[in-house]
Amino acid sequence: MTSRGFALFLLFSAVARADEQDVPERKSCDERELERNRFYTDVKTHREISLTLSHKLLDALPLDEVDGRFIRAVKVCVFSQSQPTPLKDPLTLAAVSQDALRNILDLNESVIQNEEFVLCVSGGKLFPGSIPLAHRYGGHQFGYWSEQLGDGRAHLLGEYTNRKGERWELQLKGSGKTPYSRSGDGRAVIRSSVREFLCSEAMHFLGVPTSRALSLVVSEEPVWRDRFYDGNVIKERGAVVLRLARSWFRIGSLEILTRSGEFDVLRTLSDFVIKEHFKSIATNNPDKYAVFFSRVVNETAHLIAHWMSVGFAHGVCNTDNFSLLSITIDYGPFGFMESYDPNFVPNSSDDEGRYSIGAQADVGLFNLQKLLEALKPLLTSDQLSQCQQILREYSQTYHQRFRELFKAKLGFLGNQENDSYLIAFLLKLMEDTGADFTMTFRQLSEVTLSQLQTGAIPLSMWALSGLSSHEYFRDWVQLYLKRLSRMKSDSDAARQHRMQGVNPRYVLRNWMAESAIRKAEKNDFSEVTLLQKTLTEPFVEQEEAEKAGYSNKPPSWAQQLRVSCSS
Repeated sequence: MTSRGFALFLLFSAVARADEQDVPERKSCDERELERNRFYTDVKTHREISLTLSHKLLDALPLDEVDGRFIRAVKVCVFSQSQPTPLKDPLTLAAVSQDALRNILDLNESVIQNEEFVLCVSGGKLFPGSIPLAHRYGGHQFGYWSEQLGDGRAHLLGEYTNRKGERWELQLKGSGKTPYSRSGDGRAVIRSSVREFLCSEAMHFLGVPTSRALSLVVSEEPVWRDRFYDGNVIKERGAVVLRLARSWFRIGSLEILTRSGEFDVLRTLSDFVIKEHFKSIATNNPDKYAVFFSRVVNETAHLIAHWMSVGFAHGVCNTDNFSLLSITIDYGPFGFMESYDPNFVPNSSDDEGRYSIGAQADVGLFNLQKLLEALKPLLTSDQLSQCQQILREYSQTYHQRFRELFKAKLGFLGNQENDSYLIAFLLKLMEDTGADFTMTFRQLSEVTLSQLQTGAIPLSMWALSGLSSHEYFRDWVQLYLKRLSRMKSDSDAARQHRMQGVNPRYVLRNWMAESAIRKAEKNDFSEVTLLQKTLTEPFVEQEEAEKAGYSNKPPSWAQQLRVSCSS
């Protein structure tokens, strides 16, 4: 093994939690007011649709004084007003998340039969109270500062507070030009929109903190793209996804303000983020910015460890794609790792492998260093020293969470001295044999200990069967069985049940998404629907998914697939 390979091996050897709030039984005046601002649906006629959005952001944060969506350098603000550009008819509502519809927006599923709904979720009509905004931010892209970036094809419509008291920001992606579009057309294509819709929902049901997707609308409007930046421009079709998140603020939101010397705006935005999204931090706490930084460091480490536990590679881990709330945002050339390889790079545009799956933890540290640089004008020298110490503890936080997640994947209870070694040993065997990441862990949760002990692994367990060919597999099995035997009150059935609850049988592999995309481009959304259904229950074996081959070996043609930043 090379020194670099051994370092990656050690990295993997060391190997979200949303605060739940009880809904009060008695409603305050504010809550009754929110109740009046909800979506109401006439279930019988499907005609009465009204959603009133609010905009705390407008009241609290400075707005661009220049009006219009023409491309420009924007100064001394956080948002610019910008109207969506409607997609051209005919429009097709290709997919809707029933979970987001009911449990985030309090809507009855009958609302999707209303034509007005399609217009509202595609940018053709605004919800009452909506004032569309485009967010100004910068970012370090592939390690280099890129100046002003911003929402070049996204429009923040407003905020909705649901019956559970949760605030969600609604945003259209692919809805036309803004002041931040640079040379772009402000559109998104079917290809990338299907991937974002499916993956954000898939990640949610895997238990990974993420933005959500409510709907996918496709159009016949032509959109021209150089898909692999090779000069081959082709015609694709436009699409819009309505995305939801508690907040779309990212590290780059603060970076651009510090880089531009806009320290008053920096303080205003930082105070707003802390007040609205980090409520446990007292607004009058003199160390609030340091405490805020500590929270972001901790939760970012946890997020990336969670990515690793499901084999997810984001693909473009720029600071403008890293959420201040430590949720997964901005799905582009992502990929779920198939054959286990720390050097797996899903993005064909990433020639140097900067954002390989094995580098994500280090990239997270780099991004957090840039966050600290952005916060520096708000910190005293003592607070800066404190934050630098917090940053030094990031690696330990990440490794600890990684270890906890992979112990759960292996069914371990309690702590044993050699747990990290057992995890690292298994990952090395998987790397040597090219074992499938998802199905190796899944099949470990399905095999019996007796089958492991005797070596009678069924051929149907193709990933585990392949792994068993490694010369040291039996050694690992004996150590694994010995570890499990120390859990005296445990049973094999309990172990299997526990492991199957954290090891998915289905993830959104690129070949699965590509198959759905090819059909969607021909106005056949049946596989989008099937995948959406499958990925809402990724831990449960499903007859239709099995028939579709979603737990089989990836087809040979999948090896030729490429995804890039172009969308």
